[in-house]
Amino acid sequence: MEGLEGLLHGFTVAFTLQNLLFALLGAFVGTMIGVLPGIGPALTIALLLPMTYGMPVASAFILFAGIYYGAMYGGSTTSILLKTPGESGSIVAAIDGNKMARAGRGAAALATAAIGSFIAGTIATVLVALFAPGIVDIAVQLGARDFFALMVVAFLTVGALVGGSPLRGLTSLALGLTIGLVGIDFQSGQDRLTFGLPRLLDGIDVVVLIVALFAIGEVLYVVAHQTSSKYAVESIKGQTWMTREDVRRSWKPWLRGTAIGFPLGVIPAGGSEIPTFLSYSLEKRLAKGKRRAEFGNGAIEGVAGPEAANNANAAGTMVPLLTLGIPTSATAAIILVAFQQYGLQPGPALLRTESDLVWGLIASLLIGNLMLLVLNLPFVGAWVKLLKIPKPYLFAGIATFALLGAYAVNGASFDVLLLIVLGVVGYLLRRFGFPIAPVVVGAILGPLAELQLRRALDISAGDPLTLIASPFAVIVYLTLAVVLTLPALIRALNRRKLTRTTMLETVDADARREQ
Repeated sequence: MEGLEGLLHGFTVAFTLQNLLFALLGAFVGTMIGVLPGIGPALTIALLLPMTYGMPVASAFILFAGIYYGAMYGGSTTSILLKTPGESGSIVAAIDGNKMARAGRGAAALATAAIGSFIAGTIATVLVALFAPGIVDIAVQLGARDFFALMVVAFLTVGALVGGSPLRGLTSLALGLTIGLVGIDFQSGQDRLTFGLPRLLDGIDVVVLIVALFAIGEVLYVVAHQTSSKYAVESIKGQTWMTREDVRRSWKPWLRGTAIGFPLGVIPAGGSEIPTFLSYSLEKRLAKGKRRAEFGNGAIEGVAGPEAANNANAAGTMVPLLTLGIPTSATAAIILVAFQQYGLQPGPALLRTESDLVWGLIASLLIGNLMLLVLNLPFVGAWVKLLKIPKPYLFAGIATFALLGAYAVNGASFDVLLLIVLGVVGYLLRRFGFPIAPVVVGAILGPLAELQLRRALDISAGDPLTLIASPFAVIVYLTLAVVLTLPALIRALNRRKLTRTTMLETVDADARREQ
């Protein structure tokens, strides 16, 4: 089933009363969660995972799809009105969006973010449907060493490019890979890193890990570092929405943001920070005269482009997840876990064996995107009222929900204790600036990478050169080298250019003094 034909088939799956209600519920819950700072789609899906056991598979994933897009929409509200991004992809929108809100144009900023997200999400979801079958045709020809090469790319790009420091990102990745080793070695049968605890022989449950890092870690961080028990929200009451001039200035950034965000979601490029920053830089470079001076002081293009890039990037991550089984973000990694909970493994075979599920999921992204536009534009004032809930009540509720969810996974009090221990680890990671996403990706993808590595070595009788014997693997590793070294080379060239310019100015000044 190809492209648009598969998408049309997906609508027949998604257009049932039950699935439409789940899409609406997901969009509602996702927006509500996205509005609250520090609580994103990854945490929400992780908390809801134990509660979807027994649901029809298609309905559960349609619910998750609505949450995924809904949290992206809601995150822009927090960034613009609080200047407190709930997700890393919303950081850039806070720069000009909050300035617009302070200048009495918060409603226009929220509108351009919502419409840009809708346009970008719609275009990107259609592109997912068009690209997925072709990538599957290529993926079925790949061997174990090729999949291992793709996983190495995911590890290093997520580890090195997420967060402010590559060293901290790679340290977080190493911690995640170590957590993935806990339990019984599937080949030798030996227990690893269990410390004599029988409960750890099956490994650390990924749902417990995710809830601990995102929920308990965030709660402890807020408790330890909050300065106020309430959020200081910029009011949008009585403000006008987008004018004709705002639309004229926004539509090109919406399209350019989509063009930047989608391909950087398809390839493992380190999350949504890079496309949003690239979009912002491009819009600033293209601006002329007085409009360039507006950047940093309330330029509507500085909200429109990055928000479109953020949502297009979110849709793009579904391509490697569904076709190759490789998550390139924390949320995608949790959706991978959700598939595994239902006994499914995303990859080349999934599109053929579970075509109804995959195409129904893609179609539900389009349906949810439309629902979100309806939920966000007219009712954004109602969402903002959530921010009036005092922080102690809000985060106490999150902690309680997390503890109940951890217990519900296996019905074991050991998981609750493990949740608290890992939650303290999550707090320490936040406290010292270590990103969480590489830990999650490492813990989830690590065992799969180990499986592919051992398969490749078994086939080659232990020859490590087999890992670079495939043309596809060589191309992947060369591309990875370019991606990791190019930023450093650009910085070095810029420093050299700056030094040369300074030297020339000094020589010129000396020559003028001599004259």
